[in-house]
Amino acid sequence: MSLRQVVVIVLGVLLNGLNSSMIAVALVPISATYHVNSQATAWLVSGLYLATSVAQPTMGRLADLLGPKRVFCFGLVLTGLAGLGAWFAPDLGWLIAARVVLGIGTSAAYPSGLALVRRNERDGEGIRTSVVLGAITISSQVCTAFGPSVGGFLITWFGWQSIFLVNVPVTLLGLLGALFWLPGDQQAIRGNLRSVLRSLDSLGIALFCAMMIALLLFLMRLSSGIAWGPLVIALLTGGLLFWREWRCTTPFIDIRMLASHGGLLMTYGRYIATYLVFYSVFYGYSQWLEQGRGLAPDMAGLVMLPVAAVGALTAALMTKKLVIWRGLLGGALFMLIGTGLLQFAGSTASLWLLALIAAVLGIPNGLSNVSNQNALYLQAPASQMGAAAGLLRTSQYVGAILASSLISINYHQQATDAGLHHLGLYLTGVSVLVLIVVLIDPKLRALSDHLVKKVSTQKGEKEYVRSTR
Repeated sequence: MSLRQVVVIVLGVLLNGLNSSMIAVALVPISATYHVNSQATAWLVSGLYLATSVAQPTMGRLADLLGPKRVFCFGLVLTGLAGLGAWFAPDLGWLIAARVVLGIGTSAAYPSGLALVRRNERDGEGIRTSVVLGAITISSQVCTAFGPSVGGFLITWFGWQSIFLVNVPVTLLGLLGALFWLPGDQQAIRGNLRSVLRSLDSLGIALFCAMMIALLLFLMRLSSGIAWGPLVIALLTGGLLFWREWRCTTPFIDIRMLASHGGLLMTYGRYIATYLVFYSVFYGYSQWLEQGRGLAPDMAGLVMLPVAAVGALTAALMTKKLVIWRGLLGGALFMLIGTGLLQFAGSTASLWLLALIAAVLGIPNGLSNVSNQNALYLQAPASQMGAAAGLLRTSQYVGAILASSLISINYHQQATDAGLHHLGLYLTGVSVLVLIVVLIDPKLRALSDHLVKKVSTQKGEKEYVRSTR
């Protein structure tokens, strides 16, 4: 794969992380523009992640059926249109719809990009696959890390609408590069529309969306009492989803795999909890910095920079370590310390203290992320590794969706010191739960030993092959 092809793919992939993180410092000015509270703007976060949790595995299947270049270009067009539509949003509902379309559009680049890389690997030409995959991963992490800072700068100088409009020139560049430089789809489109929809498990996707929306409505209304309607709908659609996915031959969520691998189910649970804390901090802390601490969006973005930056650095260092249990234990401990430190954040706290809290809260994401991926590598059946990895990404987005509802419960009209401290207590409780689960699970230590032995064996086999050549 040539350098310019790698640049085009990276350009498409980075849009998802950038749009996910820039919104963190835009929620307060958006709520001021449309005269709405924190509960309403929470849908800007949950809407994108709900769309992404469904769209990423769906776009991956479409790339196999329709061709990766077609899907890659379609995603860029959709992203550009969503960014343009958000610029003219007359109300919050329109803006939420644009964010949903944005989530669908930005979800296409990653799976279709990997499909293009896989095709190039078979050709055996150009830049090594490991280098390309590293570039994709690092670019996504860097954009997530610098998203609040970039967003804060754009908002301060050009208004919050600019964080959406910036997608237009980027997608135009990516689209031109894709059309001229990416290799064409060699295969014809497989099957008709009905067969494509059947292979996507459209009913399972619809039930999953209905369940998550109902659950969100229930959680967001808890502060004013139990909303029985959304709760009943969530339970009914959840039951139907379980029944459907158990019977489906190509399920959106592979219930049978989860039922036969209990350790894998625990890994997904830890992943949801970890990202529940991460996204609650990422969006909740940034809102408080603007409303509670009174910082401008650009300054709030700089204070938030350590959360994702330290997390990305920790993850990069962890990739060289063959750990599972120790990484999960360290992640849970730092998560507990970081969420506890939120009690010391206040409207009179120094910026250095607030940045230090952000840095501490970034460490557990890097530790837990890599360790959970290592656990997944050993727990998932080899024949179902792709589906298992897709569910891990879905678990991340479920954590983000739950985080948006938790923020809305604690902030009500706006982010205050009391609201942040209450949010911190909830997150501390989640951290304690994760720590207990890690400590009492005897299989995690065994997995760590097994991973070290497996990798050592693979290295020994490679050395033997080299010596016999």
